[in-house]
Amino acid sequence: MAGMFETAGAGGGSNKAFKQQLNKVYKWYTGGFFVFVVALAILEQMGLSREWIGFIFLLATIGLYAGIGIMSRTTDAAEYYVAGRRVPAVYNGMATGADWMSAASFIGMAGTLYLTGYGGLAFIMGWTGGYCLVALFLAPYLRKFGQFTIPDFLGERYGGNLPRFIGIFAAILCSFTYVVAQIYGVGLITSRLTGVAFELGVFLGLGGILVCSFLGGMRAVTWTQVAQYIILIIAYMIPVVWLSVKQTSVPVPQAIYGQQLQKVTQAEAKLIADPKEIEVRDIYKQRSAELAEKLKDPATALAADKAAAEAKLAELRAANAPSADITAAEKALSGLPGDAAAARTAWTKAKAAADAKSRPLNGMPRHAQQFAGDPNGDEAAKSAFDTSRRNFLALIFCLMIGTAALPHILMRYYTVPSVKEARQSVTWSLFFIFLLYFTAPALAVLVKYEVLTVLVGTPFNNLPEWIAAWNKVDPGLLSVTDINKDGLLQLNEMSIGGDIIVLAAPAIGGLPYVVSGLVAAGGLAAALSTADGLLLTIANALSHDLYYKMIDPNASTARRVTISKVLLLIVALCAAYVAAQKPADILFLVSAAFSFAAAAFFPALVLGIFWKRATGTAASIGMAAGLGVTFYYMVTTQPWLRGVFGVTSPVELWWGIQPISAGLFGVPVGFAIIILLSFVTPAPSRKVQELVEHVRYPSLKMS
Repeated sequence: MAGMFETAGAGGGSNKAFKQQLNKVYKWYTGGFFVFVVALAILEQMGLSREWIGFIFLLATIGLYAGIGIMSRTTDAAEYYVAGRRVPAVYNGMATGADWMSAASFIGMAGTLYLTGYGGLAFIMGWTGGYCLVALFLAPYLRKFGQFTIPDFLGERYGGNLPRFIGIFAAILCSFTYVVAQIYGVGLITSRLTGVAFELGVFLGLGGILVCSFLGGMRAVTWTQVAQYIILIIAYMIPVVWLSVKQTSVPVPQAIYGQQLQKVTQAEAKLIADPKEIEVRDIYKQRSAELAEKLKDPATALAADKAAAEAKLAELRAANAPSADITAAEKALSGLPGDAAAARTAWTKAKAAADAKSRPLNGMPRHAQQFAGDPNGDEAAKSAFDTSRRNFLALIFCLMIGTAALPHILMRYYTVPSVKEARQSVTWSLFFIFLLYFTAPALAVLVKYEVLTVLVGTPFNNLPEWIAAWNKVDPGLLSVTDINKDGLLQLNEMSIGGDIIVLAAPAIGGLPYVVSGLVAAGGLAAALSTADGLLLTIANALSHDLYYKMIDPNASTARRVTISKVLLLIVALCAAYVAAQKPADILFLVSAAFSFAAAAFFPALVLGIFWKRATGTAASIGMAAGLGVTFYYMVTTQPWLRGVFGVTSPVELWWGIQPISAGLFGVPVGFAIIILLSFVTPAPSRKVQELVEHVRYPSLKMS
């Protein structure tokens, strides 16, 4: 197997022979992986512990990726940057699928659909639709231009270093934001697989990321991503097919999606009217009201809370109460906020959580409900409906445009042998992505049915083991509390984060732990594959576009590749540090990256390809303005970013658009500025205009 991978990495012979060799390699690899999983399942039945299963999955998969990376190591510039431009379309499609199937797609997609229902379909529609834009407007034309990176294209098309430099900055910004989300996912999965602390899991997973991209660049990343796609798609399909069979006896989850959605709708109606659920919601309403009173004068309320906690502790000590009670009282006292400002922050957050839990269905909308509000209701209901629909469409727009402009995805189409294969590669990419996206809505509904009809109502002392296991990983992801003290779990007594829905699906369905390990390995493959591509994009932007093209054009190939590797290591460590701080949820980080990419790149790329009059000065100002508007809107409206930048002014949403869709404002600004300024700045050189014509119409001869 190792020898065959090495041969595939090294190449040789005709394209047909090369593709046949690849077919042989990955058939053996897929068969070997099935044997490996079956062997682990047998060992589990024989008594192998869950900790060992987790470690074996982690070490085996990362070891495999590392092996491919080592065998694909190279110092050749064409191999390192674009895999020698000889990746067959089907394998480039598979690698693109893995590059695309980030932690957000694998981990967050079904979780978002679970929590938001119909609204989450915006992600599927936007991300999938983006590949149609890639096929129609970008991939084949970028391949004709023949550069290594997107900033490289901007520099060649628009001339001068300014467009290239802005492209470098934008590529690093969106790629770094995206890679932090992937490394966060790596830490989450690694800690679940092995039981290590989240922060340690981040750096363990980082080793698997680095060993691939560090040694062999795009060549190593390509063949690793093909291997990772095979693992992630198998891992994703097994639990959803199992849940489908368990609930309906039909092994095609997509076919029974509508049937189970109807059952979920019926279960939701019962829970909304359930007396026990109403009792829990009333308790949270009371808690919200108490917190609202405290927030009127945080300093006085905090002093009263401290006095009460100290009095209770003194009373327990005086009565020689059990040590457990005294410890709990000490913990309650030490857990109080340190000052009035901290109290305001903590109580505001607690009130928001209590408000959500005082609403039916734990604050989630009904799964089949299209938008919030009611188009036939009063003014408030109509306004809520219009705002919800507007945000749905805005998110689709941002995700489509962002998908079409992400540098690490567009780089993949530089690796194929020809323009024809670039088009075919996009088609294969869509197919391999479709397999997962067509399944995610069904998985969300099947898991929700299981939670609403099986888990809810279970006695607390009979709750399944996976609840305690995930609570140990991160209480913020999963926690349960018997609020009304009836000993039974109500839906509003459980807090569950969308990031664990897929990872917990095997346990929710009652599958053996080896399948949970397999799904975690699939999630790890998704996060690692995307992180590899993103880190390579950042390192290449710095080493090829900044250092080689702008600082030292005479640098040797070996020096350029070495600098790329050093920069890749530095960027990876920085991203791991940021991810260890748990800055924001995966989906927001990823969506922010899409808005950045959309605003910065899409207008400049499309106009650069289809309009020969677009000028470098206009493109530079347009990219900067579009990115600036997008970033400004996020910083002033997104809670986490407001905290980072110290923004204290009231949040003012433009037309009610949420910060996740900030690119909606940046993209038209970019287009408008590039078009208008291009008319008042000197036209590009004749050579550039002829190049644009030649790329669009290959039959035209250049003078």
